[in-house]
Amino acid sequence: MSATNLPLAGLKVVEFTHMVMGPAVGVMLGDLGAEVIKIEPMGGDNTRRLKGSGAGYFPMYNRNKRSICLDLKSPEGKKAALDLLDRADVMVENFRPGAMDKLGFGYAELSKRNPKIVYCSEKGFLTGPYEHRTALDEVAQMMGGLAYMTGPPGRPLRAGASVIDVTGGMFGVIGILSALHQREKTGKGQLVTASLFETTIYLVGQHMAQFAVTGSAANPMPARISAWAIYDVFDTKDDDKVFVGVVSDTQWKQFYEAFGLTELGADPTLAANNGRVAARDRIKPQIEALFKSFTKADLMAKLEHIGLPFAPIAKPHEMFDDPHLNAGGGLVQLTVTEGDKKGTKMKLPALPLEIGGKRLGVTHDVPRQGQHTREVLKELGYSTEIIDAMMKAAKAEGE
Repeated sequence: MSATNLPLAGLKVVEFTHMVMGPAVGVMLGDLGAEVIKIEPMGGDNTRRLKGSGAGYFPMYNRNKRSICLDLKSPEGKKAALDLLDRADVMVENFRPGAMDKLGFGYAELSKRNPKIVYCSEKGFLTGPYEHRTALDEVAQMMGGLAYMTGPPGRPLRAGASVIDVTGGMFGVIGILSALHQREKTGKGQLVTASLFETTIYLVGQHMAQFAVTGSAANPMPARISAWAIYDVFDTKDDDKVFVGVVSDTQWKQFYEAFGLTELGADPTLAANNGRVAARDRIKPQIEALFKSFTKADLMAKLEHIGLPFAPIAKPHEMFDDPHLNAGGGLVQLTVTEGDKKGTKMKLPALPLEIGGKRLGVTHDVPRQGQHTREVLKELGYSTEIIDAMMKAAKAEGE
């Protein structure tokens, strides 16, 4: 799918973001075809230099963007940013509450200059007593109940990915697209705010609803009472593991017939799901022994033939070689911009969508810091002399 044929082609986005939540908004819009310009401070976004678990943040969430480095505290840098924003459809930011207002880039100020702008703020909290607090993905998971649900009893555990940052970014995109749709009717943009805490609450809403419906608080997932009798990770003959779920009465019939479990199939108390859940302690040991007689490969082959839900227990780095992802365009090729492997190629997950039967790819590789500064300023009408003077002054300021 060419860049001009993408759904958001022609949409102009300016982002002031770092870490994950804000950049996730921009990368989703960029993957969908928007022209995204990332404004970085002189010296580049500090996210580029994170180590350990943060080393993948920048390359994962900053493709399909152009990078421009500006000193927003200088008159020239601020003017260039405002010139961009005057022409923008969308602005995205995820800094501490009040930070953009102090710089002169708050919604109240920008909406006077550009009434059509849709301004997306990605924050820790929505309006309320907590709104001025600083939050992180992990903070939200802990105080929102997700860490409690993920770990075993007494051992709260954050999820194994930045699920709140990314999902909060998704809600930001939903809000932006909704505001753009409404702008078609009103001619005016508006402020859209998404947050980490409220995103977490939305994700644990099913557990809140469970309490409201049953009067019993949800147990952490490792200690939960499952809604199905067979919904576990099982050991195999070759000392490996496979997750298997049997989640409907139809699947139960397919399961016992395929595996020759005639005694279980003939038991009328097991015909309906709730009866099987009540008999889980009786059923599970038989299933465990059955699956233990299969190798991992043989068990998965049989389950796939039957059409039952199953999964190997995979690790993230193993996804580089996954045949499904590689065959279907699920991974896109990008270039490492920082660190010891700078300049080498890597494959990272594409946006998990097909539009018109096609996956979304890369129109702009991960940008080097300030890679497009000169290009973008020229598009704004700045002369070569002015650009040279700005870049020389910025370089001197950084030294």
